[in-house]
Amino acid sequence: MTAPPLKIRPAAQELVAALHRQLRSRWEALDAAGQPAPAAPPPYQAAALPGDLANRRVELIVEASDLAALNTALNSDADALVLDFDDTFAPTSKNVQAAYDALETAARSDKPLLARPRALYAVEEHLAPETLHDGGPAIAALCDLGVILAARPERPIHIYVPKLETVQEAQLWDDALALAEQHLGLERNAVKVCVQIETYAACLHADALLFALHGRAFGLNAGRWDYVFSLTKRVGLQRGAMPPRHDLTMELDAMRAYAEALVRVCQARGAQAIGGSAAVAPDAQNPQVTLDAVRADKTREAAQGFVAAWAGLPELLDAVREAFGGSTPHRLPAESAERTHERLLALPAPRPLPLNVVQDTIGLALAVFEAWYDGRGVVVRDGRIEDTATAELARAQLWQWLNCGADLEGGDKLTADRYLTERRALAGDHTAQARLLDSLVLAPICPEYFPRAAQLLQKSPLQPQEATL
Repeated sequence: MTAPPLKIRPAAQELVAALHRQLRSRWEALDAAGQPAPAAPPPYQAAALPGDLANRRVELIVEASDLAALNTALNSDADALVLDFDDTFAPTSKNVQAAYDALETAARSDKPLLARPRALYAVEEHLAPETLHDGGPAIAALCDLGVILAARPERPIHIYVPKLETVQEAQLWDDALALAEQHLGLERNAVKVCVQIETYAACLHADALLFALHGRAFGLNAGRWDYVFSLTKRVGLQRGAMPPRHDLTMELDAMRAYAEALVRVCQARGAQAIGGSAAVAPDAQNPQVTLDAVRADKTREAAQGFVAAWAGLPELLDAVREAFGGSTPHRLPAESAERTHERLLALPAPRPLPLNVVQDTIGLALAVFEAWYDGRGVVVRDGRIEDTATAELARAQLWQWLNCGADLEGGDKLTADRYLTERRALAGDHTAQARLLDSLVLAPICPEYFPRAAQLLQKSPLQPQEATL
């Protein structure tokens, strides 16, 4: 059965159509691979922090279509809420409609609100063609942005800008926001943003990206697993096997270099550094172990120069908040761009992979993909909150391990045949999650983002024999 088209309030529909009409050609011309490295920006300062975010220490991220979680969050003691249309969101027609409807509930709240629209790669397939008047595909980021801002134009919801790689993309976001402000009768830069540094290119060029949005951007946010996913795609074939996820702790110097690169830009430009998400689920019978680990992780971030972070569950709010209540951190010493780049790439040397790590990585991707097809953007697995970001990392690691011929403990190598054997032990060839994972892992070039790959796969599905080599 074909899903009914999305219903959007007239004010939001007009804004969405206007954004597409004025920005579609630029969106179609985006080319991250063809963009040169940006020049160093001139002296500048980031935008002033919005007043309602001045004293926050913890933001509670809520999957945008989960009305029950939203109501719980609105009644929690979170300092601010992040309504997420990106990593924790499965964009089924039902979910997109529920999320757009839920914005009306959120907009009536006095709780400080931020929203993360979908990234620029995403296409919204459930909007009625006549909504846009130009016959082209609906750009999910512009759809989300229009509905978010039209929900409360008199007091705009702050925006997290996701998955930037180039200044070209940052400028498109800035112009989209300026056009929305003009359409809604707002002053220029009335909508404030925090830029997510969650790609390898964004880490290298965070200063230039912040400058491109500095009239409205008050901070930078760290997205650890999205960043490692991007790093794996971009540099994975230049080396042997990338380290498994459990080896990529924030104590690793390469990961500290990532966090410190972000903080240095913030300290130089008067911006806030916002830490990553505490994405663990405490055991109801013994929550203290998990809470202590969260507190320790966020205390480390606070010492590095971060001033706040996300919590993935209400139970984690106090642990995150307490970690950022201490003394002001010292400024980080200066470091050359060349030295930072060297540190970012100084990952642990390749070593044979335990088979159970490969199996667990396959299992993680399959579990998230299965849930995603079922309309759930998040699963709790072994005490961790897994979502699109961690599934992207898992499938990219599998692709990288296979393409570099990673050694397995015991003397074997990870080949396509061995991957298929292990995947088939967990999911049959005809399941949607297996078809998607195979298409990603067995691709000659690592696909950019799995939600778009899944949409394209549904239009031209693999035949059963294509899952074998």
